[in-house]
Amino acid sequence: MPYHVVQRGNNREPCFVEPENFQFYLQLWEEVSKRYGVDVHAFCLMTNHIHFLVTPHEQDALSNTMKVVGSRYAQHFNSQYRRTGTLWEGRHRSSLVQSESYTLLCYRYIELNPVRASMVAHPGEYQWSSYQANAWGESHWLKPHEEYRKLGPHAAERQHAYRELFRNSLDSDDIHKIQQGTQYNHPVADDRFCRMIEEKYGIKVGKIRRGRPPKRRI
Repeated sequence: MPYHVVQRGNNREPCFVEPENFQFYLQLWEEVSKRYGVDVHAFCLMTNHIHFLVTPHEQDALSNTMKVVGSRYAQHFNSQYRRTGTLWEGRHRSSLVQSESYTLLCYRYIELNPVRASMVAHPGEYQWSSYQANAWGESHWLKPHEEYRKLGPHAAERQHAYRELFRNSLDSDDIHKIQQGTQYNHPVADDRFCRMIEEKYGIKVGKIRRGRPPKRRI
């Protein structure tokens, strides 16, 4: 099943400062994800954090991928800019995504990050995300999730249907649900799905409150 993965730069400092950084990081992901058996469906590299939507095929595939990519990139970045110390803010965060209900929502959430950050007006204007690949087929290494494949029988139809999904903005409750999921490593799922996981594996799954977060008192 897919996971939404987030990792931030230490102290929210930039971990990508020029095009070569973004390119090298994505090259690492392409190489290492194939080695460990992780399908990458969507991504967005912001200046100080990253988002990926992936499906690992082995128990430790995702953690191994994140460990190798993170360490190799940090070594490269530190060497290039003559810096020392940690680059990342601890371990990555991840949340299991309920496929049939939330996978395409996570696709959109990830690729709309630059729009929410007011960096671009449309996701297609941002170079360092998977939008061009998913909306226009411009990729040789991303693997569409099954929910994406259900958008149409042929690639052109799927791409058109995918572009249509971006005509509407995300609901604030959905944004909150996804953000809370990654913050606390909780599933992005409905209550029925969470109960199923708890009963099947005998573990306690955190549930995300419905609705918007409460206003902070000043």
